[in-house]
Amino acid sequence: MKSLRSFSERLPLLATLLLPLLLLTASCSRFNADGSLAPWGILLLILDVLAIINVFNKPWEIGKKLIWAAIIFFFPFGGLILYYLFGRNS
Repeated sequence: MKSLRSFSERLPLLATLLLPLLLLTASCSRFNADGSLAPWGILLLILDVLAIINVFNKPWEIGKKLIWAAIIFFFPFGGLILYYLFGRNS
C-alpha cells in the first residue's frame, strides 16, 4: 500500500511532465511526406522492439507477457511509457 500511496503522490508531477511530450509526439507525424519514417519514428520503433524483447525475457506467465506486448504494439508511444512506469519492475 505504501508504494501505491507513493506513486499517487508523484502522479500529478509525472502527468505534468509527460503531457507536453505526449502532445508533441501525437501532433507530429511518424512518417515523412515521402512515406519514410521520421527520425523520431525510427527511435520509437527501436525502443518498442527493445521493450518487447525485454517483456519476453521476463520470468512472467505467458498471458502477462502477451498483454504487455500487445499494449506496446498497439500503443507504441503510450505503451512504451506505461511499460517502463508499471511493468518493468513488477
